[in-house]
Amino acid sequence: MDKVNSELVVLTYGTIVAQLCKDFDSDYVEVNKQLDKMGYNIGLRLIEDYLAKSNTVRRCANFRETAEMIAKVGFKIFLNITPTITNWTSDGKQFSLVFDENPFADFVELPDDGRAQDELWYSNILCGVLRGALEMVQMQVEAHFVSDVLRGNDTTEMRISLIRYIDDELPPEDD
Repeated sequence: MDKVNSELVVLTYGTIVAQLCKDFDSDYVEVNKQLDKMGYNIGLRLIEDYLAKSNTVRRCANFRETAEMIAKVGFKIFLNITPTITNWTSDGKQFSLVFDENPFADFVELPDDGRAQDELWYSNILCGVLRGALEMVQMQVEAHFVSDVLRGNDTTEMRISLIRYIDDELPPEDD
């Protein structure tokens, strides 16, 4: 399959974010929700591509191993970046991904309305992608950005928390 030019993807994403800002009258909380929802739906499908491209044949043994696969394999395959894994909690259920580079943030200026800098998480689609993809492999997670260079922060950091492992449920039998 041919690769899509990354600049085309980045510019298309920027157009989507701009349109959402317009559609929701700069209600950035709602824009963040929509980006997360879009990402979630992408993640539900992207996991198949990930499993095929990564040649992963076994489940990760724990959440720490999952984090390694996300950062070093998933982000590398799809965005050609490798975020740093850091800030693990002692129970091993939360970690941060710190992005030294974020291709989605190329060519971007947030709206200068005095609110976007504080309210819009421009790359929020990535949180949804992780939620959707991990749900398909029986992990319910919560993901959110805690900082973004587009907002004037020193780093772009996403926090991921394992909520629970989802049990395989068999469909109810017909009597």
